[in-house]
Amino acid sequence: MFVNYADVSAALENDQVIPFFQPIVDLRSGRLFGFEVLARWQHPLLGPILPKNFISLAEENGVIERLTEQIFRKAFISAPILPEPIVLAVNVSPKQLHDLSLPRQIRETAEAAGFPLQRLTIEITESALLDNLVVARKIAHELKAMGCRLALDDFGTGYSSLRHLQALPFDELKIDRSFVKSMTSTRESRKIVAAIVGLGHSLDLITVAEGIETKVQAEMLLCLGCKLGQGWLYGKPSSADAIPIMVAAKRRSRVSRASKPGERTGASSLEALPTQRLAQLQAIYDGAPVGLCFLDRNLHYVSINRRLAEMNGVPVADHIGRPGKEMFPEWFPNYEPYLCRALQGEAMTGVEVLRPSRRPDQPDMITIASYQPAWDEAGEVIGVSIAVADITEHERAQEAIREGEDSQRFIFELNPHVQWVMDNEGNNLQISSRWEQATGLSKEKTRNMGWLDALHPEDVAPTMKALKEALSTGNPIDVEYRIKNVDGMWRWMRSRGSPRRGPLGEIIRWYGSVEDIQEHRYADEARRKSVARLLRSFDMAPTSVMVADAVIKRVDDDGTNPRQEHELWH
Repeated sequence: MFVNYADVSAALENDQVIPFFQPIVDLRSGRLFGFEVLARWQHPLLGPILPKNFISLAEENGVIERLTEQIFRKAFISAPILPEPIVLAVNVSPKQLHDLSLPRQIRETAEAAGFPLQRLTIEITESALLDNLVVARKIAHELKAMGCRLALDDFGTGYSSLRHLQALPFDELKIDRSFVKSMTSTRESRKIVAAIVGLGHSLDLITVAEGIETKVQAEMLLCLGCKLGQGWLYGKPSSADAIPIMVAAKRRSRVSRASKPGERTGASSLEALPTQRLAQLQAIYDGAPVGLCFLDRNLHYVSINRRLAEMNGVPVADHIGRPGKEMFPEWFPNYEPYLCRALQGEAMTGVEVLRPSRRPDQPDMITIASYQPAWDEAGEVIGVSIAVADITEHERAQEAIREGEDSQRFIFELNPHVQWVMDNEGNNLQISSRWEQATGLSKEKTRNMGWLDALHPEDVAPTMKALKEALSTGNPIDVEYRIKNVDGMWRWMRSRGSPRRGPLGEIIRWYGSVEDIQEHRYADEARRKSVARLLRSFDMAPTSVMVADAVIKRVDDDGTNPRQEHELWH
């Protein structure tokens, strides 16, 4: 498209240059923050003509002031329909920063339209600062004194200099659309955007990204800490007639909570500026009770907290930048397989590794670690985040507990009696293997009331009666019954037990043992029969019989309730 100076001059005479408004939104919430004012030439034959086709002509032919005045005036006239605190951002030509009357012209135009300058942002390109930084600084400070905000536009595309950020009182730093467009596909662009955002935050400047067209770009920018954005994703530049529609829109495209690598940031993590978050995270990092570190793709230490440095026996500063393989050659082979898997994108937790002692007077260390791949905004693994906990003492304590349990189990099994444990409702919880050896019933079959299957049918009811009485009264259990052994023979057993009580006197467990009393039963029966025969022989004897120092007892036929029959003295 070809236009000349005469065309531009005619356009200004005919009032054909008008402002278009493009939304600027808060990337986190999607809330409308303001509009950037963009010049458009409404040509009667060619239609809308973009600024790149006529701004330079206006600058070269000295009519840029008239063009800027028209844009400011028409934008301010449209401003009354903008609710507070929505702002307007207007770009001024580099040549106008040589004109000391610029602040006065902006103030008079704003006052005539009743627009508060506190809601105006003046965008300045870096090229405007090259020729005469002294004049530009004076104009910038005067604009600030009037209440305007200042934004450095297209940072990084021209003669970028930190001196400009230091010299002028900027409030915003704008990221050029060229970086935004390629950041999702080019790592270098992402690094530049990240650097600009980080620089802005370190100087307490709001960062604004231009040319956002996709949600992926918006999510990446938010992840990097960019606050504001504009682009076709949020709305194309439109005339003043469309302002009410853009303002009334209920919700603009906003960044969703990420759920996969490269999209993992949440709004809560972005409440503070990166510099503030860094200080907060460093305090948490160093105060963590577990060891933490981050290794890059070459497995060099990028960061490490004090706890892990202490575990390694090396100061924090001596780790930074050094490869783990070089620092700890004796340990590294144990960890390297997990690090390599993490670099391939695999997350691992609960990895227990023995760390040999580096000193003969110290024991080996047992650690449990997690290896998490660290993803950049595009989903590429850039390193490994590691958390390490020293569980040596815990493992020793657990080993002592296991040894104690093994000892108790060993004693439990070696006891010549059958040991048992029962709950407060009479269910069998544990019984020694001797019961299985005696009855052939497995431990599983003896659980709860299964042990009753081994009893003689005639002994089940009396046994249950005695058990219920003990459970209800808390009195010790003492009951005799017969069980069928593995040979199919019935043997008499005696089960005795006592309750264990809780702090309130409630029964929580019963502990006891079962004793084989078959031989005692045989012996008692034989003794009773022997005494009975002796008593009968006394009764039938024709002569007197004397027994010295003896007590003779007569036993009833059923073997119960013995009573003393004779007491004979020499």
